[in-house]
Amino acid sequence: MDDAVADALRTTPRAWFLPARQRRASTLDQALEIGYGQTCSQPSTVERMLRLLDVRPAQSVLDVGSGSGWTTALLAELVGPEGRVAGVEIVPELVERGRKNLATVDRPWAVNEEAEPGVLGRPQDGPFDRILVSAMSGSLPDELVDQLAPKGVLVVPVAGVMVRVVLGDDGQPEISRHGFYRFVPLIRDLGD
Repeated sequence: MDDAVADALRTTPRAWFLPARQRRASTLDQALEIGYGQTCSQPSTVERMLRLLDVRPAQSVLDVGSGSGWTTALLAELVGPEGRVAGVEIVPELVERGRKNLATVDRPWAVNEEAEPGVLGRPQDGPFDRILVSAMSGSLPDELVDQLAPKGVLVVPVAGVMVRVVLGDDGQPEISRHGFYRFVPLIRDLGD
């Protein structure tokens, strides 16, 4: 397999983004605990999500539930230096860890920020060409659909199903479903 997603996965090893105790398990195709009740998704799931997202160079991307920073770094590799990636995470300790991990791959066009309590995504920084969500939502998060640019793509697990949303020319979302997955729940703030 010789393509942008495969190259990003090859040049951004998951082990670099895991706690020391989990690094030996980094090549296993399973979600791994990263602390605070959060996980780093299994590589095959991340690959599938990135392929559904169809990220292109120079795009603007939002990474919701950035955790350890791995998906943020992968997205940064895909958009390249002309693009921008904003990772958001609700757990302050993971935000800091994600920042440190992201700094090791030297992709300054990507940032990892603490999510604003009660606000899903980064509406002030949108619209985004692509939005990746690495946590399970109970229903389609309209707040994120509203942050998509025209023809933008959102990939989000919803009630156990991977959902791909493409914002149509008419501003209406076109929704497709792509298999069953398990994720930690999407938390809008620590009070949820």
